[in-house]
Amino acid sequence: MRPNRVIERWRQGKAATNCWLALGNLLATEILAHQGWDSLTVDLQHGAADYAAMCAMLTAISTTDVTPLVRVPWNNPGDVMRALDAGAYGIVCPNVDTRADCERFVSACRYAPQGTRSFGPRRAMLYAGADYMQHANTTLLTIVQVESATALQNVDDIAAVDGLDMLYVGPSDLGLSLGRAPAADTKDPVTVEAIDRILKAAKRAKLKSGIYCRSADYALAMREKGFDLLTVTSDEGLLGAGAGVAARFEK
Repeated sequence: MRPNRVIERWRQGKAATNCWLALGNLLATEILAHQGWDSLTVDLQHGAADYAAMCAMLTAISTTDVTPLVRVPWNNPGDVMRALDAGAYGIVCPNVDTRADCERFVSACRYAPQGTRSFGPRRAMLYAGADYMQHANTTLLTIVQVESATALQNVDDIAAVDGLDMLYVGPSDLGLSLGRAPAADTKDPVTVEAIDRILKAAKRAKLKSGIYCRSADYALAMREKGFDLLTVTSDEGLLGAGAGVAARFEK
């Protein structure tokens, strides 16, 4: 089975980088896949891609050894399984608030006897190899977003779910749920304290941890804190920043 580059980075004692794909564009995805990221995340929750666009984007990523991740729209087993069958090497599941939520998600990601994933990895076997079934349960990443006051209260119970690989911080929704302004790269003390609490919970449970950032400087600071997967920027962020610079060249 094709190796998971993110897991390989962790085995080397290193954090892994990630870029978020919100535009749903095939060519933009392929360009970014060739820039040296460890992983790319196709966003089906707030991004512009539909299922067909996601499949095309995963195909573009597979021209490299970059690990393809997908954020599903919600904790829906059908959406999870379809993304895995299309070749996602990890699923980011939003709005996981309880242990039961997490158990339902992890079960959808794992073949029996560890879970309830249905068999039908059409593109996944083409991408990963003929031995996909033998290694899928140990190669594909299960990642839950902790992004609410309820999830924060239940974070240790969530982290204790067997088969879970990572707690991933969604800082904007987390801050919003705590009565703070929604923001990535936050310095708000209440939200920062919550982020630290999630990181500590992951470490206690011997799980990996991830966080969404919008700048390299903030991502570096989060790496120093101990996060294992660092979303540094997004395709729309890069486009906006570059276009903004170009538009001001005469000013």
